[in-house]
Amino acid sequence: MARFFGVFPAWWRRRGLRARVTMTAAAGLLVAFLAADLLLFSALRLSLTRTTDSSARQAAATVVALINSQPLPDPVPVAGGAVTIQVLAPDGRIIDVSAGADRLVPLLPMSRAAASAQSKSAVSLNGSPFGLPAQLRAVAARAADGSVVVAAVPYSSAHASLDVVRRALWIGTPLLFGLFTVAIWAAVGSTLRPITLLRRGAASVAATGEPSALPVPEARDEVRLLALTLNGTLSRLFAARQRQRDLVSDTAHELRSPIASIRTQLEVALDHPSLQDWDETARDVHADVLRLARLAEDLLVLARLDERSGPGSGDADAIADLSDIGSSVVIRYAGARVPVTFAPAGPCPVRAGSSAIDRVLVNLIDNAVRYAKSRVTVSAASAGEFAELTVTDDGPGIAPGDLDRAFERFTRLDPARERSEGEPEGAGLGLAIVRATAESLGGSARLEPAAPPPGLRAVVRLPAGCPSA
Repeated sequence: MARFFGVFPAWWRRRGLRARVTMTAAAGLLVAFLAADLLLFSALRLSLTRTTDSSARQAAATVVALINSQPLPDPVPVAGGAVTIQVLAPDGRIIDVSAGADRLVPLLPMSRAAASAQSKSAVSLNGSPFGLPAQLRAVAARAADGSVVVAAVPYSSAHASLDVVRRALWIGTPLLFGLFTVAIWAAVGSTLRPITLLRRGAASVAATGEPSALPVPEARDEVRLLALTLNGTLSRLFAARQRQRDLVSDTAHELRSPIASIRTQLEVALDHPSLQDWDETARDVHADVLRLARLAEDLLVLARLDERSGPGSGDADAIADLSDIGSSVVIRYAGARVPVTFAPAGPCPVRAGSSAIDRVLVNLIDNAVRYAKSRVTVSAASAGEFAELTVTDDGPGIAPGDLDRAFERFTRLDPARERSEGEPEGAGLGLAIVRATAESLGGSARLEPAAPPPGLRAVVRLPAGCPSA
């Protein structure tokens, strides 16, 4: 037994979900059937027994009434002839009987008959020794003169009815149990079919690696919610994979140009060392190396922002003042190609780290200086629950349809927004870093036409904060 209980859990865990649900439901159904059969059979037997005992008591009461009112006729009259009557004297002798009853041997001994009369209970008898049906139900009742009337009624018809019901239950219960078990198996299979389809769809996606929506069942149940959740997850995963592929492809393309330039210059210098201006070569190579360094740094920043993507995932516990950071950053552009001015509107605390705000400002100002014609203006102001940081230039601006696309990684809009002469070409990651940083802090970033035109205005909204005490 101990070995069985040790092996059964492992065996049970190896069964499929359909089999376990069916077996569990079938076990419950079997217990219910057995309980119902037992209850039905017991109720029927009790009802038939009470009916038989009631007939015997009625017959005994009738004879007692006759004894108490007048002398009994011989033989004792009984209704229908189905009841056997014996009247016992106080000393146990049989003094009167019904037609066909034994006059010598009492159905019940006097002591037992007296006990039955006192308790008003019925007893079962074997009538074969008395020439009566094999199964009898007998009751006793005491008359006024001290005699005891014993009335016996055949129990054969009731027993035959119970046998019929017993056989019907023995045959019908297994049949119904089998039919219901098959129905449960089919119902569970139908219920689990959407999960099977989901599994096949997921296996197909895993095998091909191609984006494909999993089948969504029509029933509005938990399986449908699971399918919708999985489809959303797959969609985000494939979108992330596509972004990763695009990033790798674009990064490789961006790295190719400076690396090719460095390689070409070095190969020319090595092939013709006497004709080479080494100072100029060193400056050109240094410029390309700086371009590679900026690209690597920007990619590292974006990777870190992607790792903690989502509103409020940045350094939201820190408090920084846009006015202070704006003033300190603008000072660095004192020697820029165009003047960069700062127009603060009082303290503007935000829930962000100073390094994040510094990075946002540097990227926006670098972008503005690259395209501005005569000036760049930086401002900071409170706007209710948010604070706004704006950088405005008077360059050619961006077409309305490209304002949002400008935030995509490695996006260049140079044909519509030409750089000033001498300005280096950017990698197209600055604005992407700005938006990613703003969103990680629970804010947003947008571009809009400058007022008055021409020009471009970059607006970064960040959650306002209170200076720490």
